[in-house]
Amino acid sequence: MRTVGFIGLGIMGAPMAVNLVRAGYDVVGYNRSRSKVDDFVANGGRGAPTVGEAVHGADVVITMLPDSPDVRAVSADIAAAASEGTLFIDCSTIRPDVAREVDEACAASGIRVLDAPVSGGEKGAIDGTLSIMVGGREADFADAKPVFEAMGKTIVHVGPPGAGQTVKAANQLMVAGNIQLVAEALVFLEAHGVHTGSAIEVLGGGMAGSKVLEAKAGPMTSRQFTPGFRAELHHKDLGIVQSAAREAGVTIPLGAVVSQLMSSLVAQGHGTLDHSALLKLVEQLSGRE
Repeated sequence: MRTVGFIGLGIMGAPMAVNLVRAGYDVVGYNRSRSKVDDFVANGGRGAPTVGEAVHGADVVITMLPDSPDVRAVSADIAAAASEGTLFIDCSTIRPDVAREVDEACAASGIRVLDAPVSGGEKGAIDGTLSIMVGGREADFADAKPVFEAMGKTIVHVGPPGAGQTVKAANQLMVAGNIQLVAEALVFLEAHGVHTGSAIEVLGGGMAGSKVLEAKAGPMTSRQFTPGFRAELHHKDLGIVQSAAREAGVTIPLGAVVSQLMSSLVAQGHGTLDHSALLKLVEQLSGRE
């Protein structure tokens, strides 16, 4: 499988597609914004003016789209343009029930589907070190493994269709909670006049250490909220978590709180900032803006 159609060349999708090109794949990219396609072509890929043309003749089709309705709509175009046996890998973060729906709909056209959301942020996408959680059939996962290895480092088959999205929902729950606690800790430290750089160093070496602390504490301290992952997207993801939790009859009290905080951040007009801008809410609630 050497030809890849890649739909969605945004913050995450573009570097993922470029890493496939660097790994030797013939990648045809499509994005609603033509400038993104032009940038991808400048990095060695090929461009397509429509989803259908990106998909036609591809052995593998990968999507990296914002939300469930986008994937549902594009999957219909993929099913119409792809050949029987094409492997469709959706790396978007969407509802698990929609992932199962897409799998069933595409199977009727002979399209093999894997739901394979990713974690690791923009840096992980650029470095090719993403964590990829894959739902779908074991044989299809085995066929897709070389493609995944061009984009990620930790690649795990987690179960049947929809399982990848379920694991991603758990990931987004944990990340949001961790960001909120890091934000609270930083504001707490600053209020006591502690040198935050030194505090972050020692906290990172103990049980409080985490990928979130490592990646986000520095930019949060300097109030640099350039998006690696937009708050509005994490807000969407937390909605997925809450919906899936209700469906399973699971209570997530801390998740509900951080979901409300993320919702407030977006409602205040900060949705395009990095999700670490939760720090702004902690400062606001503490009267330290």
